[in-house]
Amino acid sequence: MHSAPFRLVVTGGGTGGHTYPALTAVRTLEARLAAEGRALETLWIGTADGLEARVAPAAGIAFTTVATGKIRRSKNPLKLASPANVRDMARVPLGVLQARRAIDGFRPDVVLATGGYVAVPAGLAARMCHRPLVLHEQTVRLGLANRKLASAAARICVSSDSTLGLLSESARAIAVVTGNPVRPEVLSGQADRAVQSLGLWGFDRRLPTVYVTGGAQGSQQINELVGESVQWLLGRANVIHQCGPANEAGLRARTAGLPAELAARYHLAGFVGGELPDVLALADVVVSRSGAGTLAELTALGKPAVFVPLASSAGNEQVHNARHLEEAGAAVALTGEVTAARLQTAVGPLLADADVRRGMAERARAYGRPDAADRLVDEVLAAAAGRPVTAGAGRRGEPSLPR
Repeated sequence: MHSAPFRLVVTGGGTGGHTYPALTAVRTLEARLAAEGRALETLWIGTADGLEARVAPAAGIAFTTVATGKIRRSKNPLKLASPANVRDMARVPLGVLQARRAIDGFRPDVVLATGGYVAVPAGLAARMCHRPLVLHEQTVRLGLANRKLASAAARICVSSDSTLGLLSESARAIAVVTGNPVRPEVLSGQADRAVQSLGLWGFDRRLPTVYVTGGAQGSQQINELVGESVQWLLGRANVIHQCGPANEAGLRARTAGLPAELAARYHLAGFVGGELPDVLALADVVVSRSGAGTLAELTALGKPAVFVPLASSAGNEQVHNARHLEEAGAAVALTGEVTAARLQTAVGPLLADADVRRGMAERARAYGRPDAADRLVDEVLAAAAGRPVTAGAGRRGEPSLPR
């Protein structure tokens, strides 16, 4: 006789930082249950215009939307009470009603919330429906949604030991350090496959390879820094530069005059998709933003990194992320006004000395949690079974990844 399917409601999204950890957790839970002969039925509660609206259906996950409101942050209390904020906050009760209807109808064993504005109505509805709520936080400090939901949670799963000291006593009592789930395919890249698939025949494999990325859309700031430094970089390394589709033509024109020998070591791409795991395997140094997902991947892989944080990230979180790793010697953080000269000063020692790269790689790896998805699934299953949080669960006596 087959066991009844395990029923999961997952909520969170808006950006990849909230969406991909949720998707990885779903896939990991599905594999865990399949090994035990059980099926997983999942309902994702999201917003119509968030990334999750594309990701969940593409992954074959049932998807429903609820109304939600975005809080436009400001240190000025008068701006917090702006007409747009008041209008959006008025949508939250409707979202809670819609989420409650969805949860009542689906009857999940547990609700997993990974942050973003949509997590608030779904998390509140989970409490109303008496369903255990597991929160997952990707960053060092709890995001706004998770702060609002902490008192309703059965578990608060965090990505960093550093978060524990920032929690209230009641929240710390139900907190578990799991790490931030990393897509398993990211961990299985092969350097030679990147050379084949991208046609990097001009690369000199005796030189280190630098991977530059500003995320899927690219980063104007990082593109400008690399544009000014490209000849200097190519004198010391091979470079794969993911610049964002909208920026590709301009950069191609800008680098058209490179000497042939250097041009052969420069691969410009608007977007790096399925090849990303192989590109990361080939890379000896990464230059990138310092979002939670990026840090989780780079530390799990043990990659030396030079971070150029997005200064406008929520709560200045990217700067905190980068500085935390820099203090441990696990990365270099370029904050404040960043110039091409500062980038070169940061990258230079890593390109010049393999031992320097190795040392930073080891320190980065110490912060990585490649098993984060399994740890999170452990807690989802424990919450569904009504098991209390184990004191000190999820800690392993070494640094965890800051976000």
